Amino acid sequence: MYLRLRVITFLAACLALLGCSLQSNSIGGLPRQIHETSESRFGVLLMAHGGSSEWNEAVTSVASDIDALMPIEIAFGMADAGSIERAAQRLEDRGVTHAGVVRLFVSGASWLERTEMILGLKEGAPSKEKWAAEKAKSTQMSMPMGFWNIQSPIKFSLSKEGLANSKEMDVVIRDRIASLSKNPHKETVMVIAHGTGDDEENSEWIRLISERTKLAKAELGMDQIRVFSLREDWMGKRAESEFEIRNFLQEAQESDHEVIVIPFRVQGFGPYQKVLADLTYNSNGLGLLPHPAVGDWIKNQASILETLLLGAAI
Repeated sequence: MYLRLRVITFLAACLALLGCSLQSNSIGGLPRQIHETSESRFGVLLMAHGGSSEWNEAVTSVASDIDALMPIEIAFGMADAGSIERAAQRLEDRGVTHAGVVRLFVSGASWLERTEMILGLKEGAPSKEKWAAEKAKSTQMSMPMGFWNIQSPIKFSLSKEGLANSKEMDVVIRDRIASLSKNPHKETVMVIAHGTGDDEENSEWIRLISERTKLAKAELGMDQIRVFSLREDWMGKRAESEFEIRNFLQEAQESDHEVIVIPFRVQGFGPYQKVLADLTYNSNGLGLLPHPAVGDWIKNQASILETLLLGAAI
């Protein structure tokens, strides 16, 4: 009898402990799934156009600051499979299992579908071997950007937001203007971007970048801030844009306004010095980089992608 009571008491204690365990791991009375993430490591694959050594250094510098917080590797080029593949390999070598792909482009639409196919997030990219075979058949001497579905054990998630969508860039535009402004009510600001060939898409660029100027208008009291696109790679449309840009600047000067020119570019002043030759304006030639808000944007995009990735993976 005594032994039987000991057994019953032991079983009751076990049930009580189990009940406590279920309660401590529950939400609303239902068992809560415990996610094991100790073997997962998140990193960032940062895509950037690339350019001069100064251009690349500006991107490398902001990435270096972020690397102290999470592994980050840069794939320079306009969605080049080879560059993306090498960056993914470097992340893998650093123990990364899940990577957020952040594209440092003005437009969120730039190279979006191509990148999705390269990463295997969408069908359409050939294997590396098939792409190489097709390239070998080509009689063209040019070296096209690589386009194949990269093979990587890393699980990817892709950001679809561009810098033109980013509220963080409001701060950059405000600070750029503030550093040049002396008499806001007698100044006109021109923000100039690269632009696109498609008229509808180009209008969307101007609309989005105009949104980025509202903070400056509200805080700095500028008389006028106007956004233009040069449409740099489409010569017929570029000629029209150059005329519009130069004419606007001249009219502002005739109204006795100082003109401030801000480039909405990742880095530098681009071709605008040549476009505005022999006209008077004020600019420091700085693009969006260097500015801490660009790093903030990359980190914020990465944080969103990390949540999506690890939530889906476990």
